Amino acid sequence: MDKWKKRTRAVHAGIRRSQYNEVSEAIFLTQGFVYDSAEQAEARFVKAGEDEFIYARYGNPTVAMFEDRIASLEGVEAGFATASGMAAVNGALMALVKAGDHVVSSRALFGSCLYILEDVLGRFGVEITLVDGRDLGAWKAAIRPDTRIVFCESVSNPTLEVIDLGALADIAHANGALLVVDNVFATPIFSYAAEAGADLIVYSSTKHIDGQGRCLGGVILGKRELVRGPVEAYLKHTGGAMSPFNAWVMLKSLDTMDLRVRAQSATAQALAEGIEGHAAVGHVLYPGLKSHPQHALAMAQAGNGGTVMAIDLKGGKEAAFRFLNALEIFTISNNFADSKSIVTHPATTTHQRLPQAQKDLLGITPGLIRLSCGLEDTDDLLADVLQALAQV
Repeated sequence: MDKWKKRTRAVHAGIRRSQYNEVSEAIFLTQGFVYDSAEQAEARFVKAGEDEFIYARYGNPTVAMFEDRIASLEGVEAGFATASGMAAVNGALMALVKAGDHVVSSRALFGSCLYILEDVLGRFGVEITLVDGRDLGAWKAAIRPDTRIVFCESVSNPTLEVIDLGALADIAHANGALLVVDNVFATPIFSYAAEAGADLIVYSSTKHIDGQGRCLGGVILGKRELVRGPVEAYLKHTGGAMSPFNAWVMLKSLDTMDLRVRAQSATAQALAEGIEGHAAVGHVLYPGLKSHPQHALAMAQAGNGGTVMAIDLKGGKEAAFRFLNALEIFTISNNFADSKSIVTHPATTTHQRLPQAQKDLLGITPGLIRLSCGLEDTDDLLADVLQALAQV
């Protein structure tokens, strides 16, 4: 399977067929499993084999297919599927730290990620240091001998700051720390996290993997010793596992993910180019634009700008709300990476709980709008954005 390209692995990797030899992956909607004898039950609890299961919270054939397939796509040894993207972030971090440990993280993060770092880990005695993720000197200065984890979003939500993952992995590993990367904006299609040296890679499979607004899910990917060691132990005992039905939806979504993500990214590039320089727009944030501060780095790492962009309107919140309410095709929602194009005002939704000073530091202005490009016709989407901008 290693010789196959991603699109082929996205269809075939990890398949387990029952005695009926079905074509489409089967859904095993079961909580538990039975044993032929007491001796077999005892042996399985001592050490379960690759295709031996005990309880759905520990593992399930349908979930295992999804885990194996997405791990193959990412080019890593193992994966553990979770109930949501935030369950994956929480699991990856909580499984690896204890009271007294130190975590260094980029400060430009999704609001819930900041909550887990500052409120949850902080409450349990883990010290957190936030840095400007674009500044390699700041990372080096912040890491200490007791630093256990270095954490970042490879491309930040919603301001699309791009992190030099290879350099950051070198910094982390030189100090004995693990690099954990939230890779959702990079997508599994354009991912470079494993090659760069990330120890654990986290996705919200709710986003591009499902990509059609149906199910929550997440996955933690990486080295087998970490995923099937502390990560699995933490998640199977705390109940963060993905449901078999959601895993089946994710499996079927992987069939088309490559096609969807490439089409959405091409649309995002066209919209960013079509909007840049508009009189109502202060600036456009999209890694595929040459005007983006880390454009060269983004192209060197991913070779693509991704499916999401942001614009900062000159008129602040009033202009932003007029723009959102004038859109006809884009849907106002706090999700992204869907087949339907979605628009979000981060300052009043996904990042509203942040103090104003922190919003200012992160560049989450009253006029900032995040646009997630879907699968609609590109010309229709551009026309929709331009007519809404005209009303601003």
